[in-house]
Amino acid sequence: MSTLHVIRVFTDAHGEHGNLLGVFLDGAEISKAERQAIATELAFSETVYVDDPERGVIQIFTPAAEIPFAGHPTVGTAWLMARALRPVEVLRPPPGEVTVREAGNLMYVTAHAEWCPPFTYVEQASAAEIEALDPVDATVDTYNWAWIDDNAGLVRARGFYPSHSIGEDEATGSAALSLSVQLERELEIHQGEGSVIHARPLGDGQAEIGGTVAMVERREH
Repeated sequence: MSTLHVIRVFTDAHGEHGNLLGVFLDGAEISKAERQAIATELAFSETVYVDDPERGVIQIFTPAAEIPFAGHPTVGTAWLMARALRPVEVLRPPPGEVTVREAGNLMYVTAHAEWCPPFTYVEQASAAEIEALDPVDATVDTYNWAWIDDNAGLVRARGFYPSHSIGEDEATGSAALSLSVQLERELEIHQGEGSVIHARPLGDGQAEIGGTVAMVERREH
């Protein structure tokens, strides 16, 4: 039996909402042949297996496939490791090193936008148009966004990812990271029902994303 930690990543100021994430800190005990089936069964947007806690080596799976990098899994795993094991300065998903820092109640990771999934980014005219979208209409993986307040860098967004068997994602850190790089702007993104993602471009195609995290449960699997 392995221990599954379920957490919420990119919560609001009250620790509500956020994207559910499953993390196996003892991931090395789960064979690579079993990992996709477990992630499919759990049906979280992503499930993380920590293969080497000392070096921060991880694998990330959606319900449909392994992916090289994602935002809320790296933020959430860094937060959990700091509390259940020890703080880490670097996580190592397959593409390379993801640096980690914690400031106050926010956990941040830095990564390259080129590691992010190739979503289609669609700017809508207003936040009201974002609210009116229906995920069943999405035929390709699409990150829809609109300005709430351009001057303040406030964004409303919703993400629909049918190729990953995710109808609507509550909070997509990788999309926030890539959008920040594209716009060359520091952003506060309000996604899904109430999730909040902070993103800041750092140059050379990199950005930092961060947010708050909350524990949901720990159970044997």
